[in-house]
Amino acid sequence: MNDYDAIVIGAGNAGLTAAATLQRAGARTLLLERHNVPGGCGTSFRRGRFEFEVALHQLSGVGVEGQPMSLREGLFQQLGIADKLEFVQEHDLYRAVIPGQLDLTLPADWDAAIDAIEAEFPGNRDRTAKFFELLKKVTFWQIAAMRGMPVEQIDPVLFEYGLRPLKAVLDEYFDDDRIKVALGMYWTYLGQPPSKLRFQDLALTLFAYFEFKPWHLRGGSQAMSTAILDAFLQAGGDVRFNIAVEAILTDAGQVSGVRLDDGTEVTASDVVSNAALPITYGMLEGIDLPAVVRDDLGTRRIGVSGFVLHMGLDATPAELGFTTSTTFVNMDTDDDRTYDAWRSFQPARGICVSSYDVAPIGFAPTGATHVSLMTLQYGDIWRNVAPSEYARAKFAYAETLLDLCETVTPGIRDAIEEVDVATPLTMMRYLGHPGGTIYGYDQDATENWLFRNSERETHIPGLHLAGSWAGIGGFQPTLEAGARVARRLLRAKAA
Repeated sequence: MNDYDAIVIGAGNAGLTAAATLQRAGARTLLLERHNVPGGCGTSFRRGRFEFEVALHQLSGVGVEGQPMSLREGLFQQLGIADKLEFVQEHDLYRAVIPGQLDLTLPADWDAAIDAIEAEFPGNRDRTAKFFELLKKVTFWQIAAMRGMPVEQIDPVLFEYGLRPLKAVLDEYFDDDRIKVALGMYWTYLGQPPSKLRFQDLALTLFAYFEFKPWHLRGGSQAMSTAILDAFLQAGGDVRFNIAVEAILTDAGQVSGVRLDDGTEVTASDVVSNAALPITYGMLEGIDLPAVVRDDLGTRRIGVSGFVLHMGLDATPAELGFTTSTTFVNMDTDDDRTYDAWRSFQPARGICVSSYDVAPIGFAPTGATHVSLMTLQYGDIWRNVAPSEYARAKFAYAETLLDLCETVTPGIRDAIEEVDVATPLTMMRYLGHPGGTIYGYDQDATENWLFRNSERETHIPGLHLAGSWAGIGGFQPTLEAGARVARRLLRAKAA
């Protein structure tokens, strides 16, 4: 008899929801995590008087109470944690700023957003309304297609617009580049510029935030990770921290368990990996990697990482001039140039500013605020920085994020009490991801669910993949992916 029915490698979003779903369904499950806390990107840490949120800028899909098809009424209820989480709603999607050109706050409401765009750019009400209707239609039919609806029943609008570049669709609907920037700001959440990003990807993202609203969590993403782990443990699951998986063992072409870095072997007929695909397949022992897997991995590109300033500020959000929880600040309307800058140390051209105390999550003392500044950056450029130059390089680059932030919050440097800087090397060290990537592979057209489905087929019986490396990156997609993979595994076992 096996030691466990299933072993889950990695306690990130997808690993946690996979483990909890399996254990709550009666499958004896072991969860393994190389770090000392659960969560992966969904964690927090302390510096001085402040606790810092590591990565959650906005949680999509939560929905208001009673809203169907939401995380609140779906996944979180299924895991038994909905009443254990305190959600903090953002009433605006974001403030979009290009100094001297654009300063638009987009409410988290379809009609109010149309009103805001019309107020700032008179004469664009009908264009915006039609763009939003297209966005809703493409999202509806994309979801229908992803759930297996026969192609002949799907509205042609999906095929006409879904795979077109976002830029091409924005160009079709709007003349003013500032509106295009304002409506396309979430492209950084997907890691591809509008010239490369498929319209259906931005449509799905915007729809999730408009329809289900953007949220934070009281206690940060660590509170959510801890709640999911507690649900797993209360159902009888086993977890081990501070231990890494050295190998995924096989027998007669079938997964048979894992070997840990202390030499211990643990048996199970199914292994769910929340680790990076190259690492997961590289850990396989006793089996030749199928040619189809080698060919697939050889055509994929490691995605973008992040550079983040976590700051504890001795001032309130109002004193600093923060009016929204999320603010995007770009140098200009040239998104391609901003994207190209991610492969260099030239000054940051676009940042996401998260002020976690406009709608407080409880991480800053009274009279203070917790803010993060983030830009995306590919990890490769940091490999050539000498260790002796690392601190100088990261703080020099951090200054460029502060320069851009000061265009909307003059004097923010004077309020800094605590600061911690994370580079792609930091992400690589804590997440264990090649290149420190935060979205898995580059989320370009070739990674679209229409063309690849690593989550459904690993070509190794008993091996299952869950998380951003096997699908879409981000918090909501990976939380849902872990539970989905677990349910698929359970159905196969029951068949």
